[in-house]
Amino acid sequence: MERKDNIQDSNEPKHPRQRVRITTARPSYGERPQYGERPQYGRPQRPQYGERPQRSDRPQYGEKPQYGRPQRPQYGERPQYGRPQRPQYGQGQRPQYGEHAAYGRPQYGKSSYGKPQGRPQNKQGYDPQAKYSMKKRIEYNESHIDPNAPIRLNKFLANAGVCSRREADDFIHAGVVTVNGEIVTELGTKIMRSDVVMFHDQPVTLEKKVYVLLNKPKDYVTTSDDPQQRKTVMDLVKNACPERIYPVGRLDRNTTGVLLLTNDGDMAAKLTHPRFLKKKVYHVVLDKNVTLHDMQQIADGLELEDGPIKVDAVEYAHQTDKKQVGIEIHSGKNRIVRRIFESLGYRVVKLDRVQFCGLTKKNLRRGDWRFLTEKEVDMLRMGAFE
Repeated sequence: MERKDNIQDSNEPKHPRQRVRITTARPSYGERPQYGERPQYGRPQRPQYGERPQRSDRPQYGEKPQYGRPQRPQYGERPQYGRPQRPQYGQGQRPQYGEHAAYGRPQYGKSSYGKPQGRPQNKQGYDPQAKYSMKKRIEYNESHIDPNAPIRLNKFLANAGVCSRREADDFIHAGVVTVNGEIVTELGTKIMRSDVVMFHDQPVTLEKKVYVLLNKPKDYVTTSDDPQQRKTVMDLVKNACPERIYPVGRLDRNTTGVLLLTNDGDMAAKLTHPRFLKKKVYHVVLDKNVTLHDMQQIADGLELEDGPIKVDAVEYAHQTDKKQVGIEIHSGKNRIVRRIFESLGYRVVKLDRVQFCGLTKKNLRRGDWRFLTEKEVDMLRMGAFE
């Protein structure tokens, strides 16, 4: 069928309501963009499939530009951010078992046999890197001793580690001690430190002072020698030093806590004599709760079979457990803490001395020991520890 076009050449509409379509000339076939092309309307032309413009500022594959921070490292690499770089696996730089020197941690080292070893410990769990486990021998300053001052012969023998003062009197009376080649049998004889003293034809010299702090465990007797062959505190410190040391004061067999051992007789007398009033603090665990009335009685003072006794301070050691009591006392009477509570009808289940003349058992395991520091010894000599 033949199509008839009724389109007139004039733009005048045939009817007033008829729309007028104004069209522009369409581009010819040759001017039209080809398939896959896109004209530039104020932005760059879209690249063809599989093509990507290589801009000079665009990073290549595997590269990353620097935006104010260091470039991201490749796999297996790690930049230095203020700490040493971690060694790579298989390069022979990886730390051995127990070694962390590259990360600021202490290096424990390897044994000579190539086997890794951890932090060295002994039977008592001694840690040489711990702050208070100081088992290295300390040479104390003895400038306070006057070399020209006379000294009693029995004290000289005791300070030399030969025997105690009472035993020295027996040896002097027996005539086995000579001073400058002459036999001395008179008790109370004073000599100079520069004199030549012989004991059983063996020269005697003064020993250097030693101060050992022990955290006494239970079932050990506080004595140098026990005739009943029981375990003594000397068994725990027998390898501490070659000098003859002895305990300062006494702790019951079932009492634990701070105990000082030394060969300094002057300091031992100063710390144990009641005239110097050295403070001792105990932690007491009882078989039942302690009433406030009894606590007040202890604070006010009690009358025991050997005389009145008054403590310096007493209070509960636990917020809820009234069986635990802390007590501070200066008296050095035998079993004084146990007798205080037994007089009020209590039985002491556990007794631990946590402080003696300012010395504590902090960071010291039960049964372990350490040497006192130079500062602690100076404080004891000056009497700063009450």
